Amino acid sequence: MTTAEPPVYKKKDFQSDQDVRWCPGCGDYAILSAVQSVFPELGIPKERFVVVSGIGCSSRFPYYVDTFGFHSIHGRAPAVATGIKIANPELEVWVATGDGDSLSIGGNHTIHMLRRNVGIKLLLFNNRIYGLTKGQYSPTSELGKRAKSTPFGSLDRPFRPLSLALGAEATFVARSVDIFQPHLKGVLKKAAAHSGSAFVEVLQNCNIFNDGAWEDLTAKGLRDDHTILLEHGQPLVFGKDKDKGIRLTGLELEAVALGDGVSEDDLVIHDEHNLNPAYAFLLSRMDARPDLPTPIGVLRSVEAPRYESEIAAQVHQVTEKKGPGDLEALLHSGDTWEVR
Repeated sequence: MTTAEPPVYKKKDFQSDQDVRWCPGCGDYAILSAVQSVFPELGIPKERFVVVSGIGCSSRFPYYVDTFGFHSIHGRAPAVATGIKIANPELEVWVATGDGDSLSIGGNHTIHMLRRNVGIKLLLFNNRIYGLTKGQYSPTSELGKRAKSTPFGSLDRPFRPLSLALGAEATFVARSVDIFQPHLKGVLKKAAAHSGSAFVEVLQNCNIFNDGAWEDLTAKGLRDDHTILLEHGQPLVFGKDKDKGIRLTGLELEAVALGDGVSEDDLVIHDEHNLNPAYAFLLSRMDARPDLPTPIGVLRSVEAPRYESEIAAQVHQVTEKKGPGDLEALLHSGDTWEVR
């Protein structure tokens, strides 16, 4: 018996013939490039990929990736993707969505997909604004955000997408940044390798309606002190000179300077496989405090039964017990009536 060689693709094989219609300078270009670079490296036949989207700037994604695709309706991409994955579990289903699409009208669909652990990879493009509808505040906009729909400042406390995903018991939760290309590609590969739901928040810029959305994390003079790279099994160290770290004191994380009796032995050792989501939840809340850096990388990666596999097993068990069933008989069973 011979094993078929995995297909060999290049980035161009996943570039469609459609003109990319995003504003020049938009962070979506970087995310698209990363995805088109990673797909060829996964060793998966091209015809097994499906990209699903809802509504928003990010939701043009299926047009630009040369795979099967589905441009669904506002907020419903996770529901449509779930149906696709259940109908054909062999497909590699990816969702491209935005902070408005997936956390506002689509909030329920997102959390239920995650709690079920459907084998879908969801990329949440977070620019903290509604871009397609021209600059209204979104569920992730900061408190006090002045936008077209909140001229005196938003009074809404923002969602923190990673905290939301962890609250829904997501089995894979990660974050990257549009312009951190090597890091973003690495996270995408880890998400692809995960068997259940993978939730990846990608911080991106909207240079038209929210320029500089993440400047404190991306500016060269700031990023080293304002971000911390999560590496499994490694201490939480950050700073340009790697001279600062994160220590756990009671139930709180705190930033400390290394030296003067404080060493890496005192720091938190990152464990992305920790079954207790409380640890990852602490990490997801770091960006809520100005004294702590924003974590990027994989916060949580644990295994759990996949929804589509459990459904297939249940259908098989019932069929074995009761037979394949008869739709015509079912429709005419019980009470029936005629409409005249």
